[in-house]
Amino acid sequence: MVTMSPSTERAVDAWAGNVLRLARAKKGMSQRELARAAGVPPSTIAKIESGQRQPTHPTLAKILASVGLALATRLEPYDDHDDVLWSRDQQRSDEERSAVRAEQERVFARR
Repeated sequence: MVTMSPSTERAVDAWAGNVLRLARAKKGMSQRELARAAGVPPSTIAKIESGQRQPTHPTLAKILASVGLALATRLEPYDDHDDVLWSRDQQRSDEERSAVRAEQERVFARR
């Protein structure tokens, strides 16, 4: 049995909000405009996007359909890449983690 790492769980929890943000960007809409098109309160869209609410698959599909987008789901084998990286990070000492973070900050500061 595969167990998701905390970082993967956070990504899963943020998925619906990310889908709505992408849909709004694609359609050039505000949260209020998407809510009006979908027939839901603006607070519903805001809560989904912030991760405070997890819509059901049918609800998310209906919101997207209201602006001419379809929600498609594809089943694939579980990719545990992020979970493996998280597990390896947990095995590092505090000093090793600090060194890795410092190197990442150095690399990203160059960009």
